[in-house]
Amino acid sequence: MSDVFQSIFGFENKLSKLRATALNPEAFTAPEAGRVVRTPRGYFAFVPAPLPPAIRYDEALVLALSRADVALSELSGLGRLLPNPHLLIAPYVRKEAVLSSKIEGTTTDLAGLLQDEAGAEGPPRDLNDVRELRNYVEALEYGVNRLRSLPLSLRLVRELHERLMRGVRRDSATPGEFRRSQNWIGRSRDIETATYVPPPIEELNGCLDACERFLHVRDELPDLVQCALVHEQFEAIHPFLDGNGRVGRLLITLFLIERRRLSQPLLYLSAYIERNRGAYYRLLEGVRTHGDWHSWMLYFLRGIALISKEAVERSSRLMDLRERLRKRVDDHANAVRLLDELFKNPYVTVARAEKLLGVSNPTARKAVKRLETGRILHETTGREWGRLYLASAILKILDLDDVRGT
Repeated sequence: MSDVFQSIFGFENKLSKLRATALNPEAFTAPEAGRVVRTPRGYFAFVPAPLPPAIRYDEALVLALSRADVALSELSGLGRLLPNPHLLIAPYVRKEAVLSSKIEGTTTDLAGLLQDEAGAEGPPRDLNDVRELRNYVEALEYGVNRLRSLPLSLRLVRELHERLMRGVRRDSATPGEFRRSQNWIGRSRDIETATYVPPPIEELNGCLDACERFLHVRDELPDLVQCALVHEQFEAIHPFLDGNGRVGRLLITLFLIERRRLSQPLLYLSAYIERNRGAYYRLLEGVRTHGDWHSWMLYFLRGIALISKEAVERSSRLMDLRERLRKRVDDHANAVRLLDELFKNPYVTVARAEKLLGVSNPTARKAVKRLETGRILHETTGREWGRLYLASAILKILDLDDVRGT
């Protein structure tokens, strides 16, 4: 299987030898977190208990929740106040797509995705990687729009999965369908030695129904605490044959938008998870084995706070850069218009400029040339045909890895 959790124990060498070789019922010591069942085929599987658990709001959790709330509110406010938030939404969504998919093993970076979307010829790319990234972008944009007519629900989860997995991996992941067979987590091809086995088929619908009921609970828990619990529960249920990790991370952004805690999809939490993925896997496992929701929520809230602050700081740098660059070309209206498009994707060809501006080819060439003479664009191919231009100052800010560790 190619799933985010397959590499869990590669990052956590300190886990006990019993759990490193097989799902061991004795390792699951918290009945309040769920139960281990023996299936008719003889293997063990874990069935998570319905949410919510008892939560200990100690000083550390209250402080982490307060910091995350403040930082997220600032980011959400930014999305409301920017005169054109789409200048940031497009690259931030693509940054989240790249980093979420990187956790799953894709290797195409942000520059590669942006070049592909610009229609540029360049070094050979893994076409399946690129398709997965574009699917992620499509699924997230679809989900944000779909929330206007459909609440976050199992139906929407299936619709997201269908778009996420469409046309990749030979559709072996049955896009848009909950699994009808048992899956498991681990590098072993044998379920008997799997490191984690999610609920068996006969328990799956009950787990999903309970998760959806909790998803619809309002005003009983802080939104960020509920979001952390939903994400953990979804990962424990693992309802699809493939793509569970990415759907689970999509749900974080969509949950926060639905609860009006995030005005635009400007949160790229996968940057934090990818950097701290060992702790991510260990803490999710700790919920199942020891009922340690407290440590998981501290990790989650810290990630929300860090990425929200980083996104605000990155936005400020981008907007400051935009003002400086506009002054260089304010004598050329089409160049100014094209400059804004470069903040969505800093790669451009003349053909793409022609389409973005809705002008003739010669007019598009003049706009590109003005940005080039203004030292905003530079040509990257060295060719006389199929030329690709890059606003490297913009890409540098977008692609900067600022995330701090845990």
